[in-house]
Amino acid sequence: MPAAGFGSQPIIAFVPSMNIEAARAFYRDRVGLRLVSDDLPFALVFDANGVMLRVTKVEFLVPAPFTILGWRVPDIAESVRYLQSAGVQMERYPFEQDELGIWTSPGGSKIAWFKDPDGNTLSVTQFEP
Repeated sequence: MPAAGFGSQPIIAFVPSMNIEAARAFYRDRVGLRLVSDDLPFALVFDANGVMLRVTKVEFLVPAPFTILGWRVPDIAESVRYLQSAGVQMERYPFEQDELGIWTSPGGSKIAWFKDPDGNTLSVTQFEP
């Protein structure tokens, strides 16, 4: 282990996918990530602003009932509109969300959720100080 632990090491994010071709189109064409490597039959590798995202091929998947991957964004309304213009549908939950599907937390941060083709829940968040 590095002397300073892992706090100074880059993180790698993983997302499971049963339909890797749909995932390729979603993460590349709808979310806008750069495809770095096609390591099929194992994974697709994307660059998420310097973070490696490995979309890993799996044979069986039960999507988690919570967010597994999210992006911190400076303007959530702009981000949601971008996703919607790319054909991504925002999720609706049984709590108050605005017309774009954005929820404002008690602390003032704004969050919106969407799903990838495998049903994994993803989010965009605009944090408020």
